[in-house]
Amino acid sequence: MAAELVPNKKVILKNYITGFVKETDMELITSDTIKLKLPEGSQGLIVKNLYLSCGLDMRGRMSKHDEPSYVPDFVVGSVITGNGVSKVVYSGHPDFSVGDFVCGMTGWEEDSVITNPESFFKIKDTDVPLSYYTGILGMPGFTAYIGFYEICAPKKGEYVFVSAASGAVGQLVGQFAKLMGCYVVGSAGSDEKVDLLKSKFDFDEAFNYKKEPDLNATLKRYFPEGIDIYFENVGGAMLDAVLLNMRPHGRISACGMISQYNLEKPEGVHNITHIIANRIRFKGFLIFDYYHRYYEFVEKIIPDIRQGKIKYVEDKVEGLENGPAALISLFKGLNVGKKLVVIAHE
Repeated sequence: MAAELVPNKKVILKNYITGFVKETDMELITSDTIKLKLPEGSQGLIVKNLYLSCGLDMRGRMSKHDEPSYVPDFVVGSVITGNGVSKVVYSGHPDFSVGDFVCGMTGWEEDSVITNPESFFKIKDTDVPLSYYTGILGMPGFTAYIGFYEICAPKKGEYVFVSAASGAVGQLVGQFAKLMGCYVVGSAGSDEKVDLLKSKFDFDEAFNYKKEPDLNATLKRYFPEGIDIYFENVGGAMLDAVLLNMRPHGRISACGMISQYNLEKPEGVHNITHIIANRIRFKGFLIFDYYHRYYEFVEKIIPDIRQGKIKYVEDKVEGLENGPAALISLFKGLNVGKKLVVIAHE
């Protein structure tokens, strides 16, 4: 029997980007089709995409790099990719069956061919919203878990600062720290987000960095005894101010630096020598290196979600056609919580 040929809307990259990404740098293609079957002997998958994650890491792949990065650049004219939640509609792989829900790197399209199923995780717990596997139970949650517990090695009673704290990663880091018995302060870019951090996520304090002309003074106000742990999501001026306020033997987990992603020339860091004097451990990490611990992470966090110990906020948009605008909203600070695109309901 001939394989069914179905329409397959997708979002492609129109051109490589310098500076700030725009909606017109992407294009929705509605004329493509896909066969819902793979050649005999293939061990790949075909998946129906349900939820797509809007990730800050996608911005770097939209520029052309002379030197290879840890993930390849997108290809102009081809579908962009990101983390998502999907349902298997065809499987040639012994570890996956039709009907399985999975999460992993997929295309910004209705249906995707997956040639490397080994990089996908099978979703075992479906009593929580499937969309959570783009966020709290997906790469943002896993990143928060490894970045805080593994990289920062927190102790009860320590002073923790989280930048971009209302985002998909930051909101979880703050709650992990509170569950550890730490004092937690977060920064965000609006009064609404500041209120959310304190009222919803139980941060001890939070501030709107856009209203603070002197970040060094601000941090001294909230951390008169200094900072033990800084979860770094921003870079730039915030990082410079933090370095002036770290305690001896403090730890910095470098997760991201959103203030730098759309700059043609990155800003410098001026207070870097404080790392030496205060014996600060400043470590970057890539979550790919910890994939073997994903199911350990899920087993530890699922009970806290079910018991309401960890709260989570999603910022959803409906329809692939609204994907480019949703992605760009991240860089404008317009999201409240985890930004994701709903492609289909299951």
